[in-house]
Amino acid sequence: MTVNRAIEQEHSLDYLLEIGVEEMPARFLEPALKELKEKADAVFTEQRISFKGIKTYGTPRRLALFVEGLAMNQTPLEMEVKGPAVKVAFKPDGTPSRAAEGFARGQGVTVAELIKKQVGHVEYVFAVRREAGKPVRDVLPEIAVTLISGLHFPKPMRWGSLEVRFARPIRWLVSLLGSEVVEFEFAGLKAGRTTCGHRFLSKEPIVLSTAREYFDQMRSNYVMVDLEERKAAIWRQVQEVAASVGGAVEENEDLLNEVNNLVEYPTALVGEFSRDYLRLPKEVLVTPMREHQRYFPVVGPGGGLLPKFIAVKNGTEDHLDIVRAGNEKVLRARLADANFFYEEDLKEPLAEKVPALKKVVFQENLGTIYDKIERLGVLAEFLGKVLNAGEQELKHVRRAAYLAKADLVTNMVYEFPELQGYMGREYAGRTGEEKAVALAIYEHYLPRFAGDSLPSSLPGQILSISDKIDNITGCFAIGIQPSGSQDPYALRRQALGICHIILEGQFDLSLEHLVEAAYRCYEGKVELKLSLEEVQEDIAEFFKQRLKGIFSDRGFSYDTVDAVLASGFQYFSDTLLRVQALTDFRQDPAFGDLLTAYIRANNLAKKATAFRPDPSLLQESSEEKLYQALAGVQEQARVLLEQRNYRALLAAIATLQQPLDHFFNSVMVMVEDEKLRTNRLALLAELAALVQRVADLSKIVNESK
Repeated sequence: MTVNRAIEQEHSLDYLLEIGVEEMPARFLEPALKELKEKADAVFTEQRISFKGIKTYGTPRRLALFVEGLAMNQTPLEMEVKGPAVKVAFKPDGTPSRAAEGFARGQGVTVAELIKKQVGHVEYVFAVRREAGKPVRDVLPEIAVTLISGLHFPKPMRWGSLEVRFARPIRWLVSLLGSEVVEFEFAGLKAGRTTCGHRFLSKEPIVLSTAREYFDQMRSNYVMVDLEERKAAIWRQVQEVAASVGGAVEENEDLLNEVNNLVEYPTALVGEFSRDYLRLPKEVLVTPMREHQRYFPVVGPGGGLLPKFIAVKNGTEDHLDIVRAGNEKVLRARLADANFFYEEDLKEPLAEKVPALKKVVFQENLGTIYDKIERLGVLAEFLGKVLNAGEQELKHVRRAAYLAKADLVTNMVYEFPELQGYMGREYAGRTGEEKAVALAIYEHYLPRFAGDSLPSSLPGQILSISDKIDNITGCFAIGIQPSGSQDPYALRRQALGICHIILEGQFDLSLEHLVEAAYRCYEGKVELKLSLEEVQEDIAEFFKQRLKGIFSDRGFSYDTVDAVLASGFQYFSDTLLRVQALTDFRQDPAFGDLLTAYIRANNLAKKATAFRPDPSLLQESSEEKLYQALAGVQEQARVLLEQRNYRALLAAIATLQQPLDHFFNSVMVMVEDEKLRTNRLALLAELAALVQRVADLSKIVNESK
C-alpha cells in the first residue's frame, strides 16, 4: 500500500458518478437530477456512510452526482435485540435458563454479554450486536447501480438487445472515489475515469485524474455542468443582447428553464424578422418564437414587439452569422405560414365557422363541440340569471357562448393549438363582434394554469364557469374521474378555476344547483352511467378537496378548514367567510367557552330524536334559563346570518356557556322519563345546530390556535 493510499483511507474523499447519454429531452433533466439527489441521500444514509454534502449536475448529455467528503468506511452498526424477560432468562439462583442460552446463541453472543434493561414495568435481557463497517470502496459499486437503475423517466428507451431502460441510450460511465476508479458494470458499459466534453467543441475523450478535477475539465471543454450557473449565464446574456438592440426581454421562467436544459455551453445571439409581420397580433408572433423555436421575443420601451428575437446557441461565438441566418430562415418560414393562416381565417366571419364544429368530436361519449356550445348557451343563460346579469350582459353571454369554440376550426389554431381563445378574441373583434363578446371568448379559457389571470368581465366569468362545469359534470357522469396522478382532461385544474372565479367574484352560487344544471343538459342526449345524485355527491367531494387546498394555501389552519367544510360548502364564498370568521374568533378568549359549550352539547345531541324542545316540559329553572338564553341568541342569529356576520354569531353563541354549565350541573339529561329526556336532548340539539351553521367544532384539534 502506498503512502498516498494510506492517507486517503484515513480521510474522507469526494465521489463522482457521471452517466453520459445521448441528448435527452429538456423536460427530463431537472426531475432526474432531483430524483438522483434524493435517492443518493437516502441510500448513503441507509448504508451508514457519512458525507459532507451531495449535489447533482447535468446537461442534455449527462447526469452527474458529486458527493463531497464521503467517509472511507461505513459507520459500525450497534443494535440491541430484545430477548426474554429477566425472570424467564435466569433461574432464582441467578444461573441462566435454557431460554437465555438459546437467545444468546441465536444472536451470536455469550450469556455473559447479555445486558438487562427495564421496559415499562418488566425487566428484559438484550443482546448487543456489533457489526464492523465495510470499506466504502466495497459498497459503492452496488450503490451506483442502484442509483442509475432507480431513476424514472416519462418515456424510457431500450436500445440494442439490452433490457435496460433509460431516458436515452447510455454511452459512458464515470465512477471516481478521489483518484481511484470504483469499478462496476451497467448497460454493457464498464465505469471508468473517461468522460466527454461538448459534442462538437471537444474532440478528444477526457481522462479525469480525480473526482474534483471534473468541474475544471468540463469548463475547459465547453460544458457548464451547474444548472443554476448555466441558467444565470443565459439570462444575463439574453438581457445584454436585448439591450444592445434597444429592447428588453420579458421574464418567462418556463422558456428559460427549457432553453437551459437544451444546451451545454450557451451563447445568446439576436436575429431579425420582417417589420411587416408586426401587423399580426402579438401572440401570433410570440407563439411560434417561444413555443416552437425556443426564442426570446424582444419588446420595445412601450411593451410592443420589436422585429427581433434572441436565440441561444449551444456553443461559442464562432460562426454566429451562420447560426443567426439559419434561425432567421426557420422563423421566416414559420411567420409566413402564420401570416397566410391569419389572412385565410379572416376571409369569413367567425360566426360562419360555427357549423363546422358539428364534425369535431368533443369527447367520444359526450358528442361534438357543436353539442357542447349548445350546452354552454343553456348553462350561461342559467348562470347569468343566478348572478343577476343585466340584459346587455346576457346578450353578450349568449353570443360569446355561441362563438366560444369557433376558433378551433381556424387554420391558425389548427397549426398553433396554444392560440385557442386568443384567436377567438382576435377574429371576433376583426369580424364585427362587440368588444365584450370578443373578451368573453378569450376569458372563458381562464385560468389556464396555476397563478394565471382570472376572467375580468361578468360574461367572461359566466362563460368560464359554464365551460368548466360542463366538462367536469360530463366526465363524472360517464365515469371518468381523476385518480392518483392521472387526470387526462385536466379536471382538477378546471375545478380550481371555478373555485377561484367564484371566490374572487364573491358569487352567491350553489355547487349543487350548478352541477344539476350541467347534468340536465346531458340527459336524454348521451348515455350517462351515474345518476344526478351520484354525480352531485362525487363532484362535491372533488370540489371539497380543491377548497381545502385553496384555503390551506391562504394560510388557514387545517382543522379550521375541516370544521367549516364539515358544516357545508355548497356556497364557496359563504364558506370562505365562515373560515375567516372562525379563524378570527379562535384568537378571542371567548372561543374556549364556545368550544366547551358546543362539545358538551353536541356529544349528547347526537342521541336526539326531536329537534324542537317543548317549553311546557321544562321542569328545572336551569333548563328554563338555557331555553330562554338560546331563544335570545337564535333571534340574534336570524339577523346575523342574513348579514353573514359569522364572527358576531360565534360570539353570541359563546354567551350560552354559563347557562349551559348550570344546566349540566343541575339537570340529569338522560333521565328515565322518555318525554323529559327527549325534550332535553332536543334543547341541546338546537344549540349544536346553531353552532353548525358556522362550523362543526368537533373537528378542532388544537385549542391554543
